[in-house]
Amino acid sequence: MLALTITKRLIRWTAIVLAVLVALGLIAIAALRLQFTGSPAAWARSTGNDALWMGHAWVDGRRTAADVDALAVRLGSVKDVYVHSGPFSHNGTLAPDKYPNARNFLKWWKKRLPGVRVSAWLGQRVDPGRLDLSDPEARTRIVAGAKALVDLGFDGIHYDFEPVRDGDPAFLDVLRETREAIGTRPLSVATQQIEPLAGLGPPARLAIGHEKYWSQGYFRQVTGLTDQVAIMTYDSWTFLPSLYGGHVTRQAEIALGIVPEDKTLLIGAPAYHDHAGDHAESVATAAEGARLALTEHGRKAKVGLAMYVDFTATDEDWREYEESWVRPHT
Repeated sequence: MLALTITKRLIRWTAIVLAVLVALGLIAIAALRLQFTGSPAAWARSTGNDALWMGHAWVDGRRTAADVDALAVRLGSVKDVYVHSGPFSHNGTLAPDKYPNARNFLKWWKKRLPGVRVSAWLGQRVDPGRLDLSDPEARTRIVAGAKALVDLGFDGIHYDFEPVRDGDPAFLDVLRETREAIGTRPLSVATQQIEPLAGLGPPARLAIGHEKYWSQGYFRQVTGLTDQVAIMTYDSWTFLPSLYGGHVTRQAEIALGIVPEDKTLLIGAPAYHDHAGDHAESVATAAEGARLALTEHGRKAKVGLAMYVDFTATDEDWREYEESWVRPHT
């Protein structure tokens, strides 16, 4: 009899918890849909501070000067490119044989596109058993590798370590130590998404087993140590374009309230097509979400779209970038 009573209570509480979760999910969906409403202002568009993530083929010898010429005609308002030049080894070393053609690439690029800055895109997984950012010796090697690329001719450094847990002091140490090493050269970071609601990070981490969101406070700390932050707003788990648009709008609105006027905020736009959210996520929707956030927030000089990534971007992706962000119709 007692066992039956306990079972009934468990069933009742399970039903209550499930009902609450469903209700919260429906509220979240409605909130995202509401974010993606209205019309963006005509002025809410590219300010000439856009960026593009570029693959490893540019520095390993697979790309040529002709490839630089072909890409140049597409770049629109792109001011910064992040060229994959790593990854670091698990002890933080960055061997020069990772980027054997970098010197030639930089020569071609600066001759053809002298006004577009080139940063070395560097990173590694920081899961247990991989790179440990809390290890001072590993950080020393990381910074030495970054400094070597700046000395080679890269304009700056772009870090993408994943996943960095919210509040991680070791990652902040990497940024401080890199700044000391490269001086005033551009230092940028691909960031994780910001908590859409305060406190959402821990339950999301429990649900998926890794870090998904940063708190606003940690995002502010990272922003304070860099020149640019590029929010990876894709892989959002949304299943409709309207919900993805609302997600981007929410991310951009939060970030616009944090990033100072003298720093650049970049909103990631998915130009790749092999992920679960492919049917919902697009460059055009990301651009629309960013424009709606700008309209709500007001003008900001240093804001842009960052497309990921050059080697998967289609003609349609580039058209959407041009028509939805650089020269939007409305």
